[in-house]
Amino acid sequence: MTNLNLAYLNCCLIFTGMLINTHASAASLTKLTKEIKNYKPVTQKRLNEADPKDWLLPKGNYEGWMYSKLTQINKKNVKSLKPVWTYSTNLDSGHEAPAQVNNGVMFVSTPYNHVIALDAKTGQVFWRYTHDNPYDLSVMHNTSRGIALWDDKVYVAGLDGTLNALDAKTGERVCQAQIGDWSTGAYITSAPTPVKGKILVGPSGGEYGVRGFLEAMDAKTCKQAWRTYSVPGPGEAGHETWKKEGKRPDAWKYGGGSMWMPGNYDPEADVLYWGVGNGSPWLGDQRPGDNLYVASSIAMNPDSGKIVGHFQYHHNDSWDWAAMNAPMLVNFKKGNKTVKGLVSPQRNGYLYWLERSNEGKISYVEGQPFVKNNAFKSLDKETGRPTYDYKHVPVTGKRVDYCPSLWGGKNWPYEAYNPETGIIYVPANNNLCNSFIGKFQDDVEPASGQFWAGIDIPDLDVYLDNPKKGVGQLQAWNINTRKKVWQHDFGKTMNWGSVLSTAGGIVFNAGTNDRILRAFDSQTGDVLWEFPLNSTAIAPPVSYEVDGKQYIAITAGYGVDAHWTNSVLAEKDKSGEWIADVPEGGVIWVFALPN
Repeated sequence: MTNLNLAYLNCCLIFTGMLINTHASAASLTKLTKEIKNYKPVTQKRLNEADPKDWLLPKGNYEGWMYSKLTQINKKNVKSLKPVWTYSTNLDSGHEAPAQVNNGVMFVSTPYNHVIALDAKTGQVFWRYTHDNPYDLSVMHNTSRGIALWDDKVYVAGLDGTLNALDAKTGERVCQAQIGDWSTGAYITSAPTPVKGKILVGPSGGEYGVRGFLEAMDAKTCKQAWRTYSVPGPGEAGHETWKKEGKRPDAWKYGGGSMWMPGNYDPEADVLYWGVGNGSPWLGDQRPGDNLYVASSIAMNPDSGKIVGHFQYHHNDSWDWAAMNAPMLVNFKKGNKTVKGLVSPQRNGYLYWLERSNEGKISYVEGQPFVKNNAFKSLDKETGRPTYDYKHVPVTGKRVDYCPSLWGGKNWPYEAYNPETGIIYVPANNNLCNSFIGKFQDDVEPASGQFWAGIDIPDLDVYLDNPKKGVGQLQAWNINTRKKVWQHDFGKTMNWGSVLSTAGGIVFNAGTNDRILRAFDSQTGDVLWEFPLNSTAIAPPVSYEVDGKQYIAITAGYGVDAHWTNSVLAEKDKSGEWIADVPEGGVIWVFALPN
């Protein structure tokens, strides 16, 4: 995970108590306006079934599809879509959490770790929880990517590395676990994931020398159930891929691989799928070896946390191309048969088709570039292992350029899958590259909580490969033919928006610097409807139903990486087409058709 600019870092690292409660009792953290009556507990059965009237999980279902079966809003009538209510979060910075809805109650987490409970039909507030982060907290990304719902509780991670259980009816905190140590860089922005009475979450920290891990907490007691490190220790399978060579023979202890995004789950096979982030520091020559499980998808046993399978997208990551998003669980054609698969558009700019077994084994099927990648010469047809062009592999002591940039062909925003069309929709960024000089930071103690990416921030150069062309795209790919079906080019902007697909034949996407939320025809890519929001929405759009009416919800609020990259690229742009002035401020927008 990455942000780069001293001014930007200063802005985000100075995260003072002015906006944070300190030394507060649990009861005083919540402002209760109205207690929620007849709250419907969330069970494993409800999570497995994913009723389209609700949006219980950040990506809508365990498979990670970002898909709604609702059809009331469809390609024929979407042009009539109107806002029906809005709610200001009264907060700045990057709003990256989806609205999550349970039986007509909406929960939204925000920057500064607020959680707001609202009536999903009217927008009237029930309660607001304000997390008591420490006064001297300093983190790189002041954001939250969602909550977990289980039984009658709401679970939210704190930037201070805590995982908190709230009473869903009142918002009062009932228990808390300390997962990460923010003072050494292990802060949490991820949405937790609920599975079988456990709440799973991992910290960020790939730029601070954190050894990544995923932790499971008992939902009732807030006690640790298990912890699994993404970088194997001595005696564990994969430890041999961290060679004891060079100036840091113990690089595995602070090698990165943070698991900073929520995972997916196969309930039938009872297997978790999780993404693993970048290596730390970024320069692979400072940690020789393939470095499992950095830049990988891993399969895990949800009861024990045991790793039962993996696929590494690229070895010895040197580009900050984290594989943080879990692959979507999708069945697709392989030859003349349909196989249980995994599909993932990766930050390295390749779109992967993988096969999964009921035991969690992951095997390579095919990979194709969806944006320009000048560091890979090819992928092995049997294993998917890339062959590198070493002119574009960053090393210590030399300036190296590469494409796609360290933000990747696609960053954390979610792709979507429509099972009716067999198409996945990818929020992509092409034509964006960067260069920097790798540095051995012998003046920094590893895992001390100091920035430790192996570069000097002012030395980073971000640029367009072709200044006449744009960057942000929405791409549609058929998962069976492996062909691109259509592509929409947004011009001089990046695309930082997750995608929502619906059974009504629509694809929703925002995330561009013109602040517009768009609806596309899912099969042709034609723009059917658009609406300008108050700010750019980098939070995922969702859909739900209350009293027989379908709604579309999205939270606008520009900030963090999206805001910084836009400022840098706008300043460089000579065409006048790049919009530099994008307003901030969080607002939840909800749309529906007229009665």
